[in-house]
Amino acid sequence: MISAYTGTQIRAAEQPLLAAGMGAVLMQRASYGLANAVVHELRARGRRLYGASVAVLAGKGNNGGDGLFAASFLAARGMRTTAVLTGDAAHPEALAAFERAGGRVHVLTEANAGELAAHVAGADVVLDAILGTGAQGGLRGAAAALVSGLSNELPGLVVACDIPSGVDADTGEAHAPVLSADLTVTFGAAKAGLLADPGADHAGRVQVVPIGIEEHLPWPSLRRLEPADLGRLLPRPGRRSHKYSRGVLGVVAGSEDYPGAAVLACRGALSAGAGMVRYLGPPAVADLVRQSCPEVVCSTGSVADNRVQAWLVGSGMGPGDSEQLQRARDAVESGLPVIADAGALPALPDVLAPQVVLTPHAGELAALLDRLGADYDRSAVEANTLGAVRQAAVLTEATVLLKGPSTLVASPFQDFYSQADGTPWLATAGSGDVLAGIIGALLAQVGSDVGRFRNAGIDPDERWAAIAALGASLHGRAGTAAAEGGPFTAGRIADAVPAVWGRLAG
Repeated sequence: MISAYTGTQIRAAEQPLLAAGMGAVLMQRASYGLANAVVHELRARGRRLYGASVAVLAGKGNNGGDGLFAASFLAARGMRTTAVLTGDAAHPEALAAFERAGGRVHVLTEANAGELAAHVAGADVVLDAILGTGAQGGLRGAAAALVSGLSNELPGLVVACDIPSGVDADTGEAHAPVLSADLTVTFGAAKAGLLADPGADHAGRVQVVPIGIEEHLPWPSLRRLEPADLGRLLPRPGRRSHKYSRGVLGVVAGSEDYPGAAVLACRGALSAGAGMVRYLGPPAVADLVRQSCPEVVCSTGSVADNRVQAWLVGSGMGPGDSEQLQRARDAVESGLPVIADAGALPALPDVLAPQVVLTPHAGELAALLDRLGADYDRSAVEANTLGAVRQAAVLTEATVLLKGPSTLVASPFQDFYSQADGTPWLATAGSGDVLAGIIGALLAQVGSDVGRFRNAGIDPDERWAAIAALGASLHGRAGTAAAEGGPFTAGRIADAVPAVWGRLAG
C-alpha cells in the first residue's frame, strides 16, 4: 500500500533528525537518490549519459539545494550541467559543490527569462527544483515567465524534485504556471498532492526515495491500494459457499429514459462475483434486464420485501422517477450497505452513514456541496478534488467516492484513498454504472467481513472506504484491459473484470 503525507507531516517527521544535526545527511540522501533516478530514467529510454545535458532550475531553499547537489553528482558521470538560479540566493554548500563539479550558473532576471527558457528547453534533462513542499502559492515574476516559456518549448525529460513547483503538497491544487514532469522524485514518502488531481496531472510517474525519516511518519493523509492489497481484499468462495452466502445485491436503477443503466449496473455486479443480483424497477426495464442478464432475478414489491446484503441505487434515474427514488430512500433507511449513484444523490437525506457510498462525478459533487451550503462549483471541485471530497464526507457523514482520473475516496472518519489504475478511454457512457455494480457486489460480499480488513491493516470502521477504493481499482484495471490501446464501450469493462480479478487473486 502506498502511503502519502502532507508537507506538514513530512516536515514534522524530519524535525527529530534535523535537531540531531542530520540536515546535511538528509539532503545528501535526497539528492543522491534524485541523481540515480535521472540516470535510471535515461537508461530506460535508451539515452546515453556521457555528454548529456542537464539544466537545473534551482530555488533559494532546500529544494534548490537538492537539485544542485543532484546535478553535481550527474556532472561526475560526465553530464554537462547548467543551473538557473531563480531566487536572490541559493543554498551555499550545494551551489559550491555544483560549481566545483564544473557546472555553469545563470542568474534569472525578468530581462533574460525568455532567453534562458529557450536555452533550458534544449537540455536533455530539466530538473525542477524551484519550490518545495513548504511553498505557498505558485511561481511569480521571472520564475513564472521562465516556466511559462519552457511549457511552450516542450523540453526533453522533465524531473521534478520532491514536487512540481506550484503544486500544493497537501491538496494537489495547482497554481499556474506549472512545468509538468515526466517523473517526480519525492523524498521520504509520497506527498498527498501528487496523488490527487490536478496535482497528479503534473506529477508524471512518482518515485519515492527513502531518506531515513520513515519511522517518524504518522498515520498517512492518503493511501493507495496496490495489487498485493487488492489480492488480499478480494473475496474467494469457500468449498461450501452458495449463492446466498456469496452476497446478494439489490439493484434499484434504470428508467424509461435510461434503461441501459440498469443493465450495465447488473452486469458490473455479476462480473464482480455477487452470488445473486435482485433487480427492482419499471416492468419495461426489468424485461430488458432479463433479456440481457438472465442470471438476474427481477423482483417486485418494496425494498423491505426483498432480502439482500447490500443495495445499489440511482444509476439511470431522474427526478421524475418517484417510485424508484422512494425505493432508493428506503434502501438507505434499511441500514444495509448502499452504493448511491447519479439520480439518487439529490433525493437522499443530507446526513447519511458510513456504509452509504456516494459516487458523484465533479458536477454532481458540486451540486451536493451546494445543497449542503458549501461554496463549491464544478470548477472549484476540479481545482481542489481532495478538499471537496473531504468536505462532502464530513457534511454527509457518508463515504464519498469522487470519480475522475485519480478517483478519490473519503470516509467520514477521515480515511482517504486515491486510485489511478484506469485509462482515459474509461470516459464513456455507462462506465459509472458498471463501477456502481462492481462496488455494490463487493459491499454485498465483504461488507460484514470485519476480520478481512483488520488482517489487511485497515481499521474495520474504515472498511467502507477501502471497499470503494477496491472497486475503483478493479474497475480501472478492467478498463485498461478492455481498451487494448483503443476505445471501448462500457459493457466491455464488465467483460474484463473476471480475468483482472483472477490475476490479482492469484
